[in-house]
Amino acid sequence: MSKRIDLTNQRFGRLVVMKYYGNNPANSNAMWLCQCDCGNKTIVDGVRLRSGITKSCGCLRRDLSSQRVYKNAKFVDYMGRSDQLRNEDGISLSSISESARNKSGVIGVSYDRQTGKWFARLMIDHKYVLLKSFKTINEAIEARREAEELYLGIKRDKPTKEAEAEAEKFSV
Repeated sequence: MSKRIDLTNQRFGRLVVMKYYGNNPANSNAMWLCQCDCGNKTIVDGVRLRSGITKSCGCLRRDLSSQRVYKNAKFVDYMGRSDQLRNEDGISLSSISESARNKSGVIGVSYDRQTGKWFARLMIDHKYVLLKSFKTINEAIEARREAEELYLGIKRDKPTKEAEAEAEKFSV
């Protein structure tokens, strides 16, 4: 068994060796408790310290990676594209946008020509939690907003008088 090399108070990259921690049971190498410049403490194999394999607690990799992405032209072009953004359920935000065919101006509210009524719909987990018909568009919009608040936690402002007047144009 070889004599342990004392690495206490030596600096390796961003790590400063604080004290001996014990031997690695897998290969009997000395393990050292180190303090990183970022403030984290980590236990590192002495061989990895001396050979330069381990230089930080992991913060160096994160820092270099975040700098490297801006040098990649394809990534910079791709960055910030709204068609790739997803909500917490994994649904693309671009697919949630209002359809050009939407005549009511409110997602989930539509007019049925056969019955002459306005429908308010809200589907969660492939099941309708709101599927009702109303005589006026304002009733349907209000029902949709209440369902969004109840099931999705989305609180929307009440429509202004101008918005209500615009909605009444679509009433038949």
